Formats: sequence, C-alpha cells, structure tokens
Amino acid sequence: MGIVSWIILGLLAGAIAKILLPGRDPGGLIGTTLIGVAGAFTGGWLSAEFLDRPIQNEFFDLATWGAAIGGSLVLLIAYRLLFGNSRD
Repeated sequence: MGIVSWIILGLLAGAIAKILLPGRDPGGLIGTTLIGVAGAFTGGWLSAEFLDRPIQNEFFDLATWGAAIGGSLVLLIAYRLLFGNSRD
C-alpha cells in the first residue's frame, strides 16, 4: 500500500475508533482524524515488527484494518489520558 492508502485507512480507522470510544475529545474532529492516521501507521508498524505479520499490499486486508483500528484506539485512549477533556 502506498502512503495515500495509509492516510485514507488512517482516516477511516480514526472514525471507527471515535465511534467505538464516543465522547468529547480535546482536539475535536481534526485531532481525532490525525490520531487515526498516526494510529494506522503505528498499528501497521507494530504488527509488522512484533507480531510477524507483514503489511499486505491489499487495501482490504482484515489484519491490516484490525491493526490500524487497534493503533487508533490505543492512541486515542492515551491522548484522552494525557490531555483530558478541555471542553468542560
């Protein structure tokens, strides 16, 4: 997959992570989508490095999507723990 595919996957993974973890985020929609992109890259890298699961060249690989969504969830939770809810 190319860099544009990873960005699109990250945007979708960030939206899915936001649906799975509803609530008000300190960064709003833009911050959540950027976290999704970073989570997709992080999840894909961790999957390839530590789980011995190479990144597929196919966009619709279920394991790649799982790694991207998982990475997005982890980064979103960490972001909420570090920065809290600034919209109170």
